[in-house]
Amino acid sequence: MSPLPPAANAALPAFFARRGIYYGWVVAGVTFLTMLVTAGAVGAPGVLIGPLQAEFGWETADISSGFAVRLVLFGLMGPFAAAFMNRFGLRPVATVALALIGAGVLGSFFMTKVWHLLLLWGVVVGFGTGLTAMVLGATVATRWFAQRRGLVMGLLTASTATGQLVFLPLLAQLTEAVGWRGALTFVLAMLLVAAIVVLVLMRDRPSDLGLLPYGASTPTPNPAHPTTFTAMLASPLLALRDASKSRTFWVLFGTFFVCGASTNGLVQTHFVSLCGDYGLAAVTAASMLALIGVFDFIGTVGSGWLSDRVDSRWLLFWYYGLRGLSLIYLTYSDFSFYGLSIFAVFYGLDWVATVPPTVKLAAEKFGDRANLVFGWIFAGHQLGAASAAYGAGFSRTFYQTYLPAFFVAGVLCLVAAIAIVAVRERRPSAVAA
Repeated sequence: MSPLPPAANAALPAFFARRGIYYGWVVAGVTFLTMLVTAGAVGAPGVLIGPLQAEFGWETADISSGFAVRLVLFGLMGPFAAAFMNRFGLRPVATVALALIGAGVLGSFFMTKVWHLLLLWGVVVGFGTGLTAMVLGATVATRWFAQRRGLVMGLLTASTATGQLVFLPLLAQLTEAVGWRGALTFVLAMLLVAAIVVLVLMRDRPSDLGLLPYGASTPTPNPAHPTTFTAMLASPLLALRDASKSRTFWVLFGTFFVCGASTNGLVQTHFVSLCGDYGLAAVTAASMLALIGVFDFIGTVGSGWLSDRVDSRWLLFWYYGLRGLSLIYLTYSDFSFYGLSIFAVFYGLDWVATVPPTVKLAAEKFGDRANLVFGWIFAGHQLGAASAAYGAGFSRTFYQTYLPAFFVAGVLCLVAAIAIVAVRERRPSAVAA
């Protein structure tokens, strides 16, 4: 299934090995770029709401519906993306995902109806981004790294959130200068670059190159794959059936629902428009999101480091608690530069710092099916994101303010902080290993 000849497959790992570079770091770097670029596509709607309203006269609730569909599919594809990666490999799945996202973005240049938005940004982009969601990072981290797994997951998670936020100021500037179609042209160019890098450098497993996972002393046997396409599609459902019997699964699913509702579904999608209601220019508001992205990178990488050393439940307790307080603070702020900067720092530090400890808890409990189970947990994240994306748009349309949605999200984070302490189940064999 590799587009490269065997000699090329062997030459590149040998090139890095001669320089003392373990090839898993190359795979992690390619994954970082892929998740960064697709995250830019996921975050693009944050600057599209205003231009689409101006050009087509669509209501905020209608536009939010299309973006909510994208977030639902982004999450629901997670478990099946894991099954596809297990069956076909990382490179084919990532390549198809980038092609789907590009097709959806390119098609949106010609849309004129709300249903076009629902089809292109909801369905096509939703499927594509779902194939390269957090599950891709979790799969790479667990396959290629026996040690430093939390750190790697922190770096890959940071690429997703930082890409969503750091791309926004550039896209906002391009939208003001050359229009929203010109801004999306930049997204298309980045998707093409990422696709080329994936085709050249991505590899599936360490064993394909005769390597051990980083830090491992013995080979890791490749798990048996479903022999038929039907069995492959059924494997995520069977994993869900077994995981749903565990209290740990439901606590992680519910808290990740809150995580999605309080991050990309709410702030990423509606923060620019919220600031516009208080007289801030789109570029200024997007710059605040970029500041959140900078602190998120610091916080998420630090979270990955901490999750290798500290009880993940207590990390999550503090992350959700501080995020909830920062969102409640925002609803009472004056939306000055100073007030928003305070929010950006505290909120940014745990934007997706929740992911590494959540992945660790899932791996401890569910073992070699962890990527499939985490796919379902991530689906909860995106269901929460979709609910917030639509709910905040509904609030703005019918109550003329976003603030109730932000306050409710803050309260839900405080509830999640308390709930996560209920996770007490562990897999003794995984912990011992």
